[in-house]
Order: sequence, then structure tokens, then C-alpha cells
Amino acid sequence: MVDLKKIQTLDQLVPQQPGKVKQPDLGAGPSFKETLGNLGGTTPANIGAVNPQGLAKAMEGVKFSNHAIERMRTRGISYSPEDITKLNDAVARAAAKGSKDSLVLMNDSALIVSVKNKTVVTVMDKNALKENVFTNIDSTVVI
Repeated sequence: MVDLKKIQTLDQLVPQQPGKVKQPDLGAGPSFKETLGNLGGTTPANIGAVNPQGLAKAMEGVKFSNHAIERMRTRGISYSPEDITKLNDAVARAAAKGSKDSLVLMNDSALIVSVKNKTVVTVMDKNALKENVFTNIDSTVVI
């Protein structure tokens, strides 16, 4: 144990017989650039380039929140690929009009969608729609 009150210089903190530190083997494995290339990431050669596939993924349709998925599961609600396409179109139309949160009525069900985040927040079936009040929405899209 070192008594800090007796230390007057930095040299007194350094051990007199330092242990040998193992240096990493820098020659083993692929380079960072090769690793990024294998992942399809950005490398110095493609910085600033537009990746159409990456852009297409970023532009993909709506997501469903965990809450919405749970409501769909418990209420027996499912949507076909055609329904999802219609939902994506509805959200795009709502976004074009400046909507932030929208009620989408589709196939005897209602979806509350965060247009900004392209996320379905919750889903209700026709039984849950009766005598229900929808708040905090700024638009409704009927499909």
C-alpha cells in the first residue's frame, strides 16, 4: 500500500520493476476496412454514395409496436400483404397532408398510427370500436 502523503513526485508512483505488458498481435485477422466491406458498411471508397437498397429499407412501410402486436394477437386480428400495402398508402397520404397521429379504419378494425414514426401504436377490432372516443389524433383515413 502506498501512503499518498509521502508521495512527492510522479516517479514515486511508478513501480520500480514494471511487469511486462503483452502487446496485441496486430497482424492477425482482417483489417477494419475489410470487416466493414464484408458487412456492406461504409468504407472510405463509398462514403457519400447513396445505397439504393439501404434507402429502400429506410423508406419501408409501417412498423407495429409491441403493444399493437399484442392487441392483434389477443383480438385475433391479422392483415394480408395487400392490407399492409393499403395501410402504407394510407399513412403516406396522411403524411402528405401533414398529419402526426392518425386513426386508420380498415377491415372492421381501427389502427392508431404515429405518422411521423410510421408506427402502428394500437389496433382495435369492431367490438372495441363501439362507443369509443379517439383522442390525440389529427386525421382519419378510411380504407
